[in-house]
Amino acid sequence: MSGAAENRHLVFAIPGDLNTASGGYGYDRRMIAELRALGWTVDHLQLPAGFPDPSAADLALSAGQLADLPENSLVLLDGLAFGAMPQIALNEKQRLRMVALVHHPLALETGITAETAQKLTESETTALGATRGVVVTSPATARTLVADFGVSDEHIHIALPGTEQAAPAGGSAARTECDGPLILSVGSLTPRKDHATLVSALAQLADRAWQCRIVGSDRMNPQSAAALRQQIAKAGLVDRIVVTGEVEDVSDEYDHADIFALASRYEGFGMAFAEAMVRGLPIVGCHGGAIPDLVDPRAGILVEPGNVTLFADALARLIDNPQQRSEFANGSLATGLRLPDWPKTAATLSDFLKGIS
Repeated sequence: MSGAAENRHLVFAIPGDLNTASGGYGYDRRMIAELRALGWTVDHLQLPAGFPDPSAADLALSAGQLADLPENSLVLLDGLAFGAMPQIALNEKQRLRMVALVHHPLALETGITAETAQKLTESETTALGATRGVVVTSPATARTLVADFGVSDEHIHIALPGTEQAAPAGGSAARTECDGPLILSVGSLTPRKDHATLVSALAQLADRAWQCRIVGSDRMNPQSAAALRQQIAKAGLVDRIVVTGEVEDVSDEYDHADIFALASRYEGFGMAFAEAMVRGLPIVGCHGGAIPDLVDPRAGILVEPGNVTLFADALARLIDNPQQRSEFANGSLATGLRLPDWPKTAATLSDFLKGIS
């Protein structure tokens, strides 16, 4: 096999079900497709689903899967698993050309204990030290890895998620059942997405006319999903807040919305925000991770994560003032039009991977 051919063969190791409805898995799926379109042979290696909290059996199986790969294989490992397998990374450091794909550091997940966060920081620092390169999805994650995980700038490549261009949202006017602006939130029903803050904020605005739809998978954290539904019921908002569960195609959700609101405490990029801006939806969000880098101040309002009062105030500004909604919508659309598409992202990732020796 020629050197050029070898540089076009990639093993992409991803934990669990590749079809999971989340931004990270969506990124992985799209990169597989786009790299293949660029002439790469991409083998999907499905690691156990237990990551980022693997059992001993999960780790043993993963070690065997990587040990079975030919020497000098180029392996891109999704950080959801890689950061939790430091010893395997050290064992394979010399034999495999390993590159980590970090959507966001594991230690920054919401809802874990300080002790768990410290262990994950140590684990991911060790694993990242065994790589030939690290791919991240935002400048914010790159800064975090340099500051807190001992990764050098020269070792990191930023490959922003692509965004499909789409027609601007038509809004809720066509929905005869919609009383007031329709607020859309898109994100898995997990603590980090913090839909609880959105619901608490909307409870403070119950005297105003609005409707809300929360679109996201229950599967990643069923307990959090159940707690959210209980919170909505306790607040007496079941007739105004619809929790849809997982939706295969969210295009219609964006198209019929007037405001996009997601109280996520941390994002490695924020693909749902990007999708909303492409459609010109005014944004209400939080200063968490990469969101301030992505959401231009002209596109919406960002507040402190977890601050219900400030989130409610931001929503009230957009609910009460159609003119301000329109101004933020124009800024949002302008920001969305500047975002890269998937082929551009894949091309920059391809160039980086070809240089891994």
